[in-house]
Amino acid sequence: MDFLSPKNTTLRHARSPLGLTAIFAAALALTGCGTVSLKPLSQSDLAAQTTADAAAAREGVLPISGTLSMDEAIARALKYNLDSRVRRMEEAVALDQLDAAGWDMLPRLMAQAGYASRDKDLITRSIDSVTGAPSLANPYISSERTHQVYDLGLTWNLLDFGMSYISAKQQGDRVLIAAERRRKAMHALIQDVSTAFWRTVGAQKLRDDVRNAIALAETALQDARKAEKERLRSPVDALRYQRQLLENLRLLEGIEQELSSGRIELAHLINAPLDQEFTVQEPTDKTDASLLDVPVQRMEELALAQNADIREQIYTSRIAVEETKRTMLRLFPNLSFNYNIRHDTDRFLINNSWNDTGLQLSYNLFNLLSAPSQKRLADAGVKLADQRRIATQMSVLTQVHLSRLQYQIAYHQYMRADQVWQADAKIAEHIRNRENAETQSKLEQVANSTTAILSLLRRYQSLSQVQSASSKLQATMGLEPAFDSVSDLSLEALTKEVGASMRQWKKEVTPASSKTAPGQARQESKQPQLALKKADFMPHAAE
Repeated sequence: MDFLSPKNTTLRHARSPLGLTAIFAAALALTGCGTVSLKPLSQSDLAAQTTADAAAAREGVLPISGTLSMDEAIARALKYNLDSRVRRMEEAVALDQLDAAGWDMLPRLMAQAGYASRDKDLITRSIDSVTGAPSLANPYISSERTHQVYDLGLTWNLLDFGMSYISAKQQGDRVLIAAERRRKAMHALIQDVSTAFWRTVGAQKLRDDVRNAIALAETALQDARKAEKERLRSPVDALRYQRQLLENLRLLEGIEQELSSGRIELAHLINAPLDQEFTVQEPTDKTDASLLDVPVQRMEELALAQNADIREQIYTSRIAVEETKRTMLRLFPNLSFNYNIRHDTDRFLINNSWNDTGLQLSYNLFNLLSAPSQKRLADAGVKLADQRRIATQMSVLTQVHLSRLQYQIAYHQYMRADQVWQADAKIAEHIRNRENAETQSKLEQVANSTTAILSLLRRYQSLSQVQSASSKLQATMGLEPAFDSVSDLSLEALTKEVGASMRQWKKEVTPASSKTAPGQARQESKQPQLALKKADFMPHAAE
């Protein structure tokens, strides 16, 4: 009976401040350990990280040897472009998340091991349930001060299984969405490479002519200033002459500056050193107007079947439908089953090892109240996804018509620019062939050379726009080269695959019965239906 005596109670209360002090000191120590100090980057750390990143960006990239062709440029961009690598890694991460989501459907098998210790024995006493009087028996110890606990339990939850199954299906659609986004990025990359490549071709073609024209204009300007000082001509005529030369110099210098950016953009797209000088090979098939021979109806069919944006929205709609199933599944009762194997080293236990099994049915009654709002939210999500899919489909169809119109306009502009360049080039050639040219003829030669250079520049710019419009139209229809994994193929093999796929595309897209000149628009009623091979236009390349 002296267990609850005033003496013991006083002693217990006397010791409690010490315990509180110890707990407070431990809390302060843990707070100090949890304090995180700011560590800004030092210059050495930043330099080391940038150096490592630059080395990682160039890792595995083969140097450019010889002349760079269009097929090799596209292959290098597909294999080495950093943004393309990011898209491929995003798809790989989504696939890994799908693998991880599959494990969530399995039951949970938990293995636990614990250690328990106390400074005093667990002493208990009892009272009579009728009278409430203390039991006459002495207080007894019911647990050992120090003991270990081991537990191996299997738990299976029906509601968690259903939720995990639906989440895995949604994650599978997210993998497909990541693949479509990679396709869309690949379409944009091919378009950018084609545009930058032709800009580089124009810069390579015009570089020497521009420099020679600038040198000739500088010489003519010096002669004009000398003639002005010697008063060989009237001051007004001399100044007008100089102004015309300066205007031509300004145009030539602007052309030189514009041409200098094409090679840098192409080097960035193919992940080549930006300061590296390389030579590009001008393709022989400059004007491929075979896309104009494809009926618009066939373009719409291909776009609706293979466009990356439409396919992505379809997968998004499927995810929204599965989300509705998840919402409805939460409204059902939860049934869980568990089986555990336990062991306790406490010597006061008669049975130190035992098994227990349980079956539990639970239900959140507030689900009855939230069910209507949850159902409305899920249905609204499905309607939103459907509306986005419909809007995307209409937008893609509009892009098909606009892209085809832009391609047709760009092609005709190129043909006109080519004719203008040919005329200006002949005029410049006649001016250069004149003998005994005086000061005035130098101005005429500079002016005509500048005009010819501008015409050639506009020709290559128009050609670049044709290639860009062609790539955009192909991307809208979801057409792309079909090849194996980019990572598995070597650069040489990938270059051959890209070239062969492009040539096959051009062969298949041109109607055999066509008798109209290439690039001329045909009447839609007279256009033959084109049977394309599905294998040549894979929805996405396997990677």
